[in-house]
Amino acid sequence: MGTNLLGGWSAYSTTISSEAKKAFDEAFKGFVGVGYKPLAVSQQVVSGMNYRFFCNAKGVYPGAVDYAALVEIYDPLQHPAHITSIKKVD
Repeated sequence: MGTNLLGGWSAYSTTISSEAKKAFDEAFKGFVGVGYKPLAVSQQVVSGMNYRFFCNAKGVYPGAVDYAALVEIYDPLQHPAHITSIKKVD
C-alpha cells in the first residue's frame, strides 16, 4: 500500500490486504444489526495500526436501504482489533 509516514494516513485503496481484512473481521466478530462490506481502506501507522474502511452498509431487516459508511478500526500490537467509530456518509 506504499510507504506511510508515522501518523499519516495512506491514500484509499480498493485492494484490501489480508492484514486489513483480518482486523476488519476481528473487529466485527459478533456485531449485529447492520452488515458492512469494505470497499476501500486507508491506514495509519501508530502503535499498532488504524484502519479507515469505506463500506457499503445495510441493515439486516426487511426493507433496509444500503448506505455508505466510514468505519474506523484500531488494531493494537497485542490485538484484538476493535471498532473506534462508525459514521454514515451523507
